[in-house]
Amino acid sequence: MKVLIIGRGGREHSLGWKISQSPMVSKIYFAPGNYGMKSLGELINISEENIEELCEFAKKEKIDLTIVGPESSLALGVVDIFEKNGLKIFGPRKIPAQIESSKDFAKNIMKKYKIPTGNYEVFKNLQEARKYLEKNGVPMVIKEDGLKSGKGVTVAFSMEEALDALERAFKNGDNKILMEEYLKGEEFSIIALVNGDRVIPLEIAQDHKRVFEGEKGPNTGGMGIYSPVDRISEEIQRETMEKIMIPMAQAMVAEGIPFTGFLFGGIMVTEEGVKTIEFNGRFGDPEAQGILPRMKSDLLEIILKLLEGEVSPVEWEKDYTLGVVMASEGYPERSYLGDSIGGLENCEDLVFHMGTKEDSTGEIVTNGGRVLCVLGRGRTLKEAQKKAYENVSKIRASKLFYRKDIGNRDI
Repeated sequence: MKVLIIGRGGREHSLGWKISQSPMVSKIYFAPGNYGMKSLGELINISEENIEELCEFAKKEKIDLTIVGPESSLALGVVDIFEKNGLKIFGPRKIPAQIESSKDFAKNIMKKYKIPTGNYEVFKNLQEARKYLEKNGVPMVIKEDGLKSGKGVTVAFSMEEALDALERAFKNGDNKILMEEYLKGEEFSIIALVNGDRVIPLEIAQDHKRVFEGEKGPNTGGMGIYSPVDRISEEIQRETMEKIMIPMAQAMVAEGIPFTGFLFGGIMVTEEGVKTIEFNGRFGDPEAQGILPRMKSDLLEIILKLLEGEVSPVEWEKDYTLGVVMASEGYPERSYLGDSIGGLENCEDLVFHMGTKEDSTGEIVTNGGRVLCVLGRGRTLKEAQKKAYENVSKIRASKLFYRKDIGNRDI
């Protein structure tokens, strides 16, 4: 089979790494990909947002299956155009993809079908939002509507922080934001493979959203990951599937907009039970880098069978994975590009490239906010953490930084 993976980040690198292990694959294409994917397949110089050109390429090369990584392609309707041209693709169509591209859309479905989530209100101008904040106080979660690449969310514990978030959201005039009750408890990420009302849960993971140690600083796309998460019991995971993930898949079918693809749930375990923080319409990043290396089963086979309506069991390794994200100086506000990266060949485990490229001299350089996800694996979380940071220490890049406490909470 020929497989096309759309995207350029660590999620797509890990998807390609996993798909490459399938005996069914003859060739993998990445569009546009990054330097780290070169060893797995061919990089195609087509932007993930140029959906018409991607479709033409897939037709020309007779691609057997396309897997969509980023939310931007989904929001533009890449699945719709591929399906219209008779091409097999794994991802949600444009309307169901609004589960991520419009937080208001997702909340309305959760409210209608009684899927547990935090109370919220929607605002389209600064004055009304400020009035609501002054009436209800902090803590308050402020979410900008639309695609924000894992950012655009402020968990404000002071009025100053909340007002600053509102000013930023409305600095260019009217916008749409959600103001949501702050949910307190244990947070985790769950991803399921979905086709209509058929749902296959994957192992859960723990993301680290804040940019600095001790969960300080602004939210990012994710600064580290580990899997499994021992403090989240099997009972809680079952409750999450029964009350959140399966009901959302069924709700989309009932609405006449069935979801196909990777359904991501950000979940909070509260005193009142599990509640939904957010849904995304694609595999999480860096969740993919922590989860996929633990999967024993053939991911390609599972996806193909699911597209035919068959639910397959998934087998998992017993070990732990822990990934440390190395990000560009200044991230998430800005990124330092073009810094040379050395020492990758000395790492003893997987290094997934998130934002790298090869410059004109053949050197690997930084090309994004989050640059590398450096993995460690072990029989315990502590052993996985130790190996991950040993690998991080072997990488040379003067303009990269990373959190030094990934996994500490559970060790």
